[in-house]
Amino acid sequence: MKTNRRKFIKQAGMSALGAGIATSLPWNLLSEGVSKSSYEISLAQFSLASEFFSGKHNTLEFPARAKKEFGVNIVEYVSMFFADKAKDMTFLNELKKRTDDLGVKNNLIMVDDKNIADLDKARRIEAVESHYKWVDAAKILDCNSIRVNLGSIDQEGSAEEVADAAMEGYAKLLEYGTKNKLDIIVENHVGHSCNGQWLAGIMKKINNKRAGVLPDFGNFCIKRTKPATMDIAGYMGTKCLEEYDKYKGIEELMPYAKGVSAKTHKFDAQGNETDIDFVRVFDIIKKSKFKGIVGIEYEGGIMQMAGQSGYLSNEEGIMATKRLIEKMG
Repeated sequence: MKTNRRKFIKQAGMSALGAGIATSLPWNLLSEGVSKSSYEISLAQFSLASEFFSGKHNTLEFPARAKKEFGVNIVEYVSMFFADKAKDMTFLNELKKRTDDLGVKNNLIMVDDKNIADLDKARRIEAVESHYKWVDAAKILDCNSIRVNLGSIDQEGSAEEVADAAMEGYAKLLEYGTKNKLDIIVENHVGHSCNGQWLAGIMKKINNKRAGVLPDFGNFCIKRTKPATMDIAGYMGTKCLEEYDKYKGIEELMPYAKGVSAKTHKFDAQGNETDIDFVRVFDIIKKSKFKGIVGIEYEGGIMQMAGQSGYLSNEEGIMATKRLIEKMG
């Protein structure tokens, strides 16, 4: 990832290849005068992934940017962007102070660590314990939860075998979360977890008030080509071979949702996401009676970093996603 992380396009304005929702106003003014959503809206740090990977942006500055540039007062962090700071009390206290001063709420940390669904028991226990530092960090930041994965990009085992391992590892991590009064929620992210029925089944069996899911609108690929490298760059370069019905999956997961991740990539001339029917998705969300936080997660920047074209800049993509969520009511 050393080269790919640094090969991303720096855009100041709307690309001609973009979605056709150009405006003559500066993008950072677009948050003013728009209708308010009935949902609280957060900004996921991964929406600016290309800037974090390149070193252009840093975690301490992220909350201020979320509020001042995008009009968002709730943030979601990504562990890989401050992996060496998980136990750094000076850093964590400074981050908490900055968010307190800004009036920004720290919602969660998206943790991508060792595999708590590893079929090998020793490695699974090690993975669970490796997550403890992130629970501690989230507690210092006064987050509601950490988001974890049940599986990895090189996961081995059948759906049943992985489910058994996942429930054991997840239950152990939930004990630590409960002790620290913190939710441990799972995203449909890789492998079997992208099967809505499989992940909902885990939640039903776990039956823990600290458990829950973070349904991601765009993560329902249950079978991918093998990544060239076992990192984010390799994963972004894979192709989906089999996809679970996203609308069915979201409906299956919403009863256990403690947040949702509004994934976006491209937009049409009317500002609609081209691959995900937001009207249909939010109809499912509304029927579930969900009243939690909806997170903006725009991936156009990192797709550009991976060499793909036709995406808005990070700033425009974030604002386009925010407007779309607000339009859903």
